[in-house]
Amino acid sequence: MRKTVFHALNSVYPGRITNKTNGITFRRWLMECNPDLADIIRSALGERGLDDYHALKGLAAYANDSSLQQRVGQARRNRKVALARVIADQLNLRVDPEAMFDVQVKRIHEYKRQLLNLLETVARYNAIRANPTIDFAPRVKIFSGKAAASYTQAKLIIKLAIDIAKVVNSDPTVRGLLKVVFLPNYNVSLAEIIMPAADLSEQISTAGMEASGTGNMKMALNGALTVGTLDGANVEMHDMVGDDNIFIFGLTAAEVEAARARGIDSTEHIAALPILREALDEIASGVFSTDDAGRYRGLVDTLTHHDYFMICADFDAYWAAQMKIDEAWRDRNRWMRSSVLNTANVGWFSSDRTIGEYAKEIWSAPFVPIS
Repeated sequence: MRKTVFHALNSVYPGRITNKTNGITFRRWLMECNPDLADIIRSALGERGLDDYHALKGLAAYANDSSLQQRVGQARRNRKVALARVIADQLNLRVDPEAMFDVQVKRIHEYKRQLLNLLETVARYNAIRANPTIDFAPRVKIFSGKAAASYTQAKLIIKLAIDIAKVVNSDPTVRGLLKVVFLPNYNVSLAEIIMPAADLSEQISTAGMEASGTGNMKMALNGALTVGTLDGANVEMHDMVGDDNIFIFGLTAAEVEAARARGIDSTEHIAALPILREALDEIASGVFSTDDAGRYRGLVDTLTHHDYFMICADFDAYWAAQMKIDEAWRDRNRWMRSSVLNTANVGWFSSDRTIGEYAKEIWSAPFVPIS
């Protein structure tokens, strides 16, 4: 902000522009929406573990405790069963709570790169069909979010997600290894069901374009592991949970800027990646839109020749990250340890901290935290 949008203001008033990372209220996004996990934290740390965001770090001492891991796993399964019921009720689709719930829920926008996730979904679908012995972790890919009324491309992305879901979910050759879900009418009530059920949190916006976001905080607090770019609050989350408990991939903000300066035509990059080329060709040719074979041709042309949001440019790094995630999922002790450490180390994202910083550093107002 100091270098770009508000460069002139910063020149006149240096130091006036300061960052305050958003926070979330644990009262809603843990205690209310995930009472089982809240009870586990109480039993380990006492009530202070929920009242004082600093105290939550104490949960890290239990990360290798098999008994606590088992309780956390059961709490998560309870939330996944509840989400599975919602999916069954709304979409008449059965999903397996034992599969990884891979979640991307947020406003639909090209820079948030739901398209990158959908391209990986198609590539995964193709790989499963091509190799019956492939050792992919079973996944339920869950999307939700709304598009602005006049944002045609965002609405097309929603349509593509639904079209891909229809094809994948009706294909018996995937052998239960992949389901795709787009839940309609995303709102806070639905988010309260989705967030505590997420195993994997997709925070994959183009680096340099996500101001902060709070979905990653809500899912990490509830024990989800994050796959994401070094962007927005992911930067701070990476510092807090450590390399082993988050999956960072892709171009940095500086690298995105440099790549755009060199040009954003991805034709050569796509040609060098057969799995990406196949996915784009299938989408463009109507494999997922037999009622209108040309529905997504323009979308694929944009990705190919005007890859402003670095979707094709980041695909190979994203695919590699997803392979690492499959490997981590198969080691249940490792995954649950990382889950507990995510919950333990994201207390800093409490809105109590955010409001306290505003009161002290911006408003010069007295602040008494809730306890």
